[in-house]
Amino acid sequence: MVARTLDTDPEEAYQYSRVALRLASRVASVREAAGFASYVTQRYAEALTEFRAAKRMTGRADLWPVMADCERGLSRPERALAMAGEPEVKQLDKAGQVEMRLVAAGARGDMEQYEAAVVTLQSPELASNTIQPWTARLRYAYAEALIAADRGDEAREWFAKAAEADTDGQTNASERLAEIDGLEFTDALDPEMADENGREIVDVEDVEGDDEDEDDELDQLADEASDDEDDEDDRDERDDRDADDEIVEERPRRRIAMDDTGDDKVIYEDEEDVEEYYDEDDLEIDEVDDVRDSGDRR
Repeated sequence: MVARTLDTDPEEAYQYSRVALRLASRVASVREAAGFASYVTQRYAEALTEFRAAKRMTGRADLWPVMADCERGLSRPERALAMAGEPEVKQLDKAGQVEMRLVAAGARGDMEQYEAAVVTLQSPELASNTIQPWTARLRYAYAEALIAADRGDEAREWFAKAAEADTDGQTNASERLAEIDGLEFTDALDPEMADENGREIVDVEDVEGDDEDEDDELDQLADEASDDEDDEDDRDERDDRDADDEIVEERPRRRIAMDDTGDDKVIYEDEEDVEEYYDEDDLEIDEVDDVRDSGDRR
């Protein structure tokens, strides 16, 4: 339970470690876990005690760097530097040696020996272009040492290199690089934060709500415009029907003949029937002519 909760809830992990110590204080792994729980919660004296006990039980030297860092936490950087020169350092693997170098440089910084801290970190591991698990932290520590030594121009380069190597977010190299460049990161998801000018950071949910309201207004305007277009189409359609009715009322005419006086006789035609319309005078003349013709035949 200690290892499981150490990253998410260090204080709870520390409480579990106290219980484990009461039950199995003679087990090296329990003493080591209790040491890390105390170290993470900054109880450096307890952590150092547990690490020393674990080292005696196992005979391993892999806890040496973190033991030296506990000395720093207890405001004893000179002891940490002394431990950096002990034979146990030679028993460490490559990762342990880099970690010991980081602790020693930190102790130099605690003692305000900033140029010495820069020199302490200069090593083949720092100059290597190969990315290792410790590369990001080593480059970051070197950049911080350069900043402390008033070598800011060089520090920017190493913060950039640290950010390039830091794929797991072990450091805040990107933020430090942006700070040097005059940029500022703000948490847009925190509504309680404000910038330097006192402006409150707008909540993302509020922005989304405003966008939804704006979309609703746009939809309403689009609907109104569509209704206006439909009304205009209806008016155009009614005008077209009225025009068609006028055309139907004025029936087509064509000249079919000329009477004796030279006037045109006109007929009006529609789709269902055809009717001839003559003047009454023309009709009387035709009847008289018919009577004369019958008398002559007699």
